[in-house]
Amino acid sequence: MRIIAGAWRGRILKAPPGGTTRPTGQRMRQAIFDMVMHAPWGGRNLLDGARVLDGFAGTGAMGLEALSRGAASCVFMERDAAAVAALRANISGCKAGDIAQVFVTDMCRPPAGEGQNLIFLDPPYDQGLLPAAVSALRAKGWAIPGSVVVAETGRLEEPWQDGVMLAHKVHGAAQVNVWLEG
Repeated sequence: MRIIAGAWRGRILKAPPGGTTRPTGQRMRQAIFDMVMHAPWGGRNLLDGARVLDGFAGTGAMGLEALSRGAASCVFMERDAAAVAALRANISGCKAGDIAQVFVTDMCRPPAGEGQNLIFLDPPYDQGLLPAAVSALRAKGWAIPGSVVVAETGRLEEPWQDGVMLAHKVHGAAQVNVWLEG
């Protein structure tokens, strides 16, 4: 697994052993970033200098990809110890420690924070965690009006969004819903 584009293009990312973490593959990341970069609601204006949150971060591939492409900072939230170890190694490998912050936390109980421009959420499939995580991010100040939320869920899950729908795409075993927080 590698960073696809930007300053860290080609950098190899570590994944934790075992099957508890499902890293977002390169093809899915490429599809998501193509959507973000080429949609009328996205583009360089959305990504350049953005404050990003990578929730259910796993290896941190989504947030690190955003940083590689010009985001200013990224908050990573993950609770699995093996995934957190891989995430920290990946941040270190990209020399991104000064623009990355890791919270070892349950996404449905995050700490208080400040609003982020771009939020990536990739909860475990088929567990219904997305609504609770979004509600918690709102309550704690991370998701604010104007935040763009990109949520990856299982293909067979009922599409969910709670804001102005910007995009919906099915890709392999997953679907991506993008909305604007209102």
